[in-house]
Amino acid sequence: MNAAHNRAVLLLIGAALCWSLGGLLIKAVTWSPLAVAGGRGLIAALFLLATNRGLKFHFSKVQVFGALAYAGCTVTFCAATKLTTAANAILLQYTAPVWIALFGVWFLGERATRADWATIAAVLAGMALFFADGLELTNLLGNTLAAVSGLCFAAMTIALRKQKDSSAVESIIMGNLLAFVIGLPWIISAPALSPGGWVALLLLGTVQLGVSYWLYAIAIRQVTALEAVLIPVIEPILNPVWVLIAMGEKPTRLALLGGAIVLVAITLRAVASVRARRAEAAA
Repeated sequence: MNAAHNRAVLLLIGAALCWSLGGLLIKAVTWSPLAVAGGRGLIAALFLLATNRGLKFHFSKVQVFGALAYAGCTVTFCAATKLTTAANAILLQYTAPVWIALFGVWFLGERATRADWATIAAVLAGMALFFADGLELTNLLGNTLAAVSGLCFAAMTIALRKQKDSSAVESIIMGNLLAFVIGLPWIISAPALSPGGWVALLLLGTVQLGVSYWLYAIAIRQVTALEAVLIPVIEPILNPVWVLIAMGEKPTRLALLGGAIVLVAITLRAVASVRARRAEAAA
């Protein structure tokens, strides 16, 4: 169990690395956000169908709920990035740990510890500093959709964790197909993509969504729902790092401070989690 948990933590970090490519790749696709959400959803679904064996679509309540929450998370986030600033969208989406800390005990029997709450507070404070220059109080609809995306992210994580004894990949595949159906009208009316745009869209579907959620579905069997959203929270910090490397957009001093706070908080939480599992194994 201890080795499996350590591996799961590494898989979550891998998932976060894949997710963090989204900002850079989306910039290369000249489609509307909903068209991008639908296009990458279809590619991700086909990728997961081709790379997973023994899939069982039994359409249970938790499997369908996970699919709906997944689609809600990805679609509302894409819409939010169009209607508000990217900083607002990512910060409000990552309120998910708070929702899981509040509802995880009811649905999963996983109670948040003092260390969890301290990590949540540090993460939210660090992210506020990181995105301070880009935060805006206007764009009410976009901010609301971003907050809904965070709630859907939490609901999706709880649903996937609920399926820890079976397989969560089916919910992810169904959610991607639903995102495709939602985005289809915008895909039909979208302009033709350049070769670079097609490459970016393929990478969004296969790596940024396909590989990432494949890793996530495996990891969530061995970690709590709260760990499953706290450890990958390095994703919004890494996202602008790739943009910095590719496009030269330099972060401010506040951003560097906020990013450092988030990374330290998540690292300490991951180390504490590993040590706790070792103590349990020793006992």
